[in-house]
Amino acid sequence: MKICIYGAGAIGGYVGAMLSRAGADVSLIARGPHLAAIRKDGLRLISAEEEFTVHPRATDDPAELGPQDYVLLTLKAHGVRAVADAMQPLLGPDTAVVTAQNGLPWWYFYGLEGAYEGQRLESTDPGNVLWDRIGPQRVIGSVVWQAADIPEPGVVQLGYGERLSLGEPDGSKSERVQALSSALINAGIKAPIRPNIRNEIWVKLWGNLSFNPVSALTGATLAGMAQDPGVSSVIHAMMNEAKQVGEVLKVRFPMTVEKRIEAAEKVGAHKTSMLQDLEGGRSMEIEPLIGSVSELGRIVGIPTPTIDTVYHLTVMRAKQSGCYAG
Repeated sequence: MKICIYGAGAIGGYVGAMLSRAGADVSLIARGPHLAAIRKDGLRLISAEEEFTVHPRATDDPAELGPQDYVLLTLKAHGVRAVADAMQPLLGPDTAVVTAQNGLPWWYFYGLEGAYEGQRLESTDPGNVLWDRIGPQRVIGSVVWQAADIPEPGVVQLGYGERLSLGEPDGSKSERVQALSSALINAGIKAPIRPNIRNEIWVKLWGNLSFNPVSALTGATLAGMAQDPGVSSVIHAMMNEAKQVGEVLKVRFPMTVEKRIEAAEKVGAHKTSMLQDLEGGRSMEIEPLIGSVSELGRIVGIPTPTIDTVYHLTVMRAKQSGCYAG
């Protein structure tokens, strides 16, 4: 089984290091100082429980690797479109592509029975580039629950979390998803197969679409936003609107809005990834996290006035800081 991690940054580096230690045939695609450090000294993974170094194959040229059995895309959502052409040498006739991005995935309506089957999302796949160049039939959906960062080139530090959920768009328990799940579990990563991966996508998205952009506008932590009555009311309204949109598509939410906000508050004084990107001058994941839900509301006919307002404010904030990915 040949596995390529495309975008071996924090999360990709974590998965790649775990697979490499377990003896999997894994290759990493990285860039810049991080790639140079991996080639020179290996990839070091630090967690609360352990620390180890592995020496996987690493490159910035997919053509060196050839067709893979699995390609795990661990880039940010807005970065995938830019590599759609470069990744073509990795794609054989039966290559599966695991999308490990935050937000609504570009393939969301593929294999989804009902009136919207096959619908495209312009916010996450402008011009249908990913649909046409990668192909939704290759996709295995996933939800990443780990948090990690790169304290220095060649080093990945796991913050918390160990689950990487998997699911076929049509809900089947295919041979390919079972084989990948087994490989990840063998490497020490919890990789359950979900019969409806979209439900779990929405659970994570529910928090991301609200707390992330509001944090970029306010500079506040999760606990700070949840504990401020006025800000919390905005987040509550955004989650309620998203819940109405999701329920039209038969999404099941496992908790109330209030419980979801409480869960975020318990994380404490944590800065969201969008706020960290803004402060670091990096492109922000606005379209997949919030623009996509606004678009989905228009598609299914559910008004999302609070989401739309926060979306436009966040886009302007990002543009002013040079952090809008488009």
